[in-house]
Amino acid sequence: MKHILPVLFLLGVVPILVALPQRTTAKPAARPAAQNPLLEAWNTPFGVPPFERIRNEHYAPAFEEAMKRHLTEIDAIADNPQAPTFANTIEALEASGALLTRISSVFFALNSADTDDGKDAIAQEMAPKLSAHGDAVLLNDKLFKRIKAVWEKRDTLKLTAEQAMLLRRTWKDFTRNGADLSPENKGELTKINKEISSLTTQFGQNLLKDSNAYLLVLDKKEDLAGLTGDIITASAQAAREHKLDGKWIFTLDKPSWIPFLQYSTRRDLREKIYTAYTKRGDNDNAFDNKKVLARIASLRVRKANLLGFPTYAAWVLDDNMAKTPQDAYDLLNRLWPRALAKAKEDAAAFKAKLNGSGIPGDLKPSDWWFYAERQRKEKYALDDETLKPYFKLENVIAGAFDTATKLYGITFVERMDVPKYHPDVRVFEVRDADGSVRGILYTDYFPRASKRAGAWMDEVRKQSRRNGKNVIPVIFNVGNFTKPTAEKPSLLTFEEVETLFHEFGHALHGLLSDCTYERLSGTAVPTDFVEFPSQINENWASSPEVLKTYAKHYKTGEPIPADLIEKLRKASLFNQGFMVTELLAAALLDLDWHSLKDPKEMDVNAFEKAFLDRTGMIPEIIPRYRSTYFAHIFSGDYGAGYYSYLWAEVLAADAFQAFKEKGVLDPATAAAFRQCILSRGGTEDTMDMFVKFRGRKPSIDPLLKRRGLQ
Repeated sequence: MKHILPVLFLLGVVPILVALPQRTTAKPAARPAAQNPLLEAWNTPFGVPPFERIRNEHYAPAFEEAMKRHLTEIDAIADNPQAPTFANTIEALEASGALLTRISSVFFALNSADTDDGKDAIAQEMAPKLSAHGDAVLLNDKLFKRIKAVWEKRDTLKLTAEQAMLLRRTWKDFTRNGADLSPENKGELTKINKEISSLTTQFGQNLLKDSNAYLLVLDKKEDLAGLTGDIITASAQAAREHKLDGKWIFTLDKPSWIPFLQYSTRRDLREKIYTAYTKRGDNDNAFDNKKVLARIASLRVRKANLLGFPTYAAWVLDDNMAKTPQDAYDLLNRLWPRALAKAKEDAAAFKAKLNGSGIPGDLKPSDWWFYAERQRKEKYALDDETLKPYFKLENVIAGAFDTATKLYGITFVERMDVPKYHPDVRVFEVRDADGSVRGILYTDYFPRASKRAGAWMDEVRKQSRRNGKNVIPVIFNVGNFTKPTAEKPSLLTFEEVETLFHEFGHALHGLLSDCTYERLSGTAVPTDFVEFPSQINENWASSPEVLKTYAKHYKTGEPIPADLIEKLRKASLFNQGFMVTELLAAALLDLDWHSLKDPKEMDVNAFEKAFLDRTGMIPEIIPRYRSTYFAHIFSGDYGAGYYSYLWAEVLAADAFQAFKEKGVLDPATAAAFRQCILSRGGTEDTMDMFVKFRGRKPSIDPLLKRRGLQ
């Protein structure tokens, strides 16, 4: 997942992505310290944040000061007595708010990766203020008049292609966000934006609190039936961390609950933990998200209507590759019957296994993982416990780095002298083939109470050129992979391996950017294009030419055997009915929420039931995200955009065919991909970029083949 920051980010305003309260406690933000490192020059290697000096009490005063300075810069542009030009208006606006961007980048990155109650309090306080600040910029009449004046003479300005794109993006940023509304409607929009900002913050906080509140605590050895030694060891370690020595704990973190569902023979306990997972935010307690998300959806309808769009989805997709909600629905509906038919076949097979083992009745959603894992072992002689010894985390990281070296000529040098925000973090200097520094990469891969669930990439500093000098990016790759124990290193499932390669693909998109303006650099592309570089990078994780270089047994150092690679290849289509169906269901649910035309606040569970009935979703599968824990869309940046994963997968599957045709590590193909896609950011139309690389528009056929849905 890429944290996609809206246009306000480059104006110096960052919305709350996912605000994260945690078990750790800290005092709420105090007011100004005598010296504030967030407001000073950073005399650190590569100008990275001085994490060891930054305290919670620094953030609020730094935000306040940075917003004040930004508005002064905006006033200087708006009040400039000279005639509006590209330089004194568009480029000046692009350069404004640098301090606020810097502070926001650090705060929101840490608020996801290493937060505490103090940062949570700051997030609550700053959300409406940052929203109001963004509106003060985007709804500034005098500023917009200057932008409009430049826009109207664009054909006479002799701009470069990148300058022309910056002008177009700036124009759309303002017009799409209400710059030409009446004063009355601007006031209404400001109120809506502030409330949405506060509610999306609350949604994320509720979700994390509800998730953290649940522990499956086992105190009898018979409750561990079916679990492997590694799973038992990890759960015992988790218990010790919770000061429950002699017991075993399973949480709602993926590395904990998924193995439990796959291997536990205790059907009652499997159902217990899976029910807890799927009821997050829907427990009618202090952390319930139903009213919160219903209000968000309602406000988004009102916002879209104010901006001249019938639905929020129509507003969002107007700026994406899929220009309309119907385009997105068309793709999803083309895949849905194929995936659902395959899922029904698997459900019938698993039900037969269930009944054949002497258990009457229907297959439950909490049974699926267990019987799927059994089928994989029976059909392919393959399971996670067989594969994990070959996927030591450090080797997987080395494999991802080595692949990037072979493809793009970049190398990675670990730096021990660069400030870090947590002991788990590693820092790498990324060098280009000519020895120049390309960027800085932070990796942070283990779960902890101060980190939200999932995996993502963040840009703490984006690549750009200022005064003719290249500014190198600072990139975060964050995950929640299996932690090492006293007996074993961190051993990943193959799904976790693909996740690491996926997020590293986002990192490459940021690191290999070669643009002038931050507004257009790196991952500043439409939501349904941003997952393309990450998804194509997953392909190298399973390519035999790459696998044999990094998949080595953690004890013997022996490379993964050819027969295991072949089994992995054959099993690549395994369980695709389930995987595509749950993903499609989430994407369709997202579009349905954001295709509402009436701002009425909906009954969430009734809405979901109507959705499931309409689509014909089988009861054995639950959408990947139910509404109450769908953080991507209700506290993140993917509202009306979750379809993007499948849209981008069409691009990725087709583009990887070019590598397969010439060799998956072919340097010429990689050079073309870097030049046409990775280096260009959002400086060109994304379809044009794809066509330049592939020679034609994308076909859906490679995706259908990859997913076994021909």
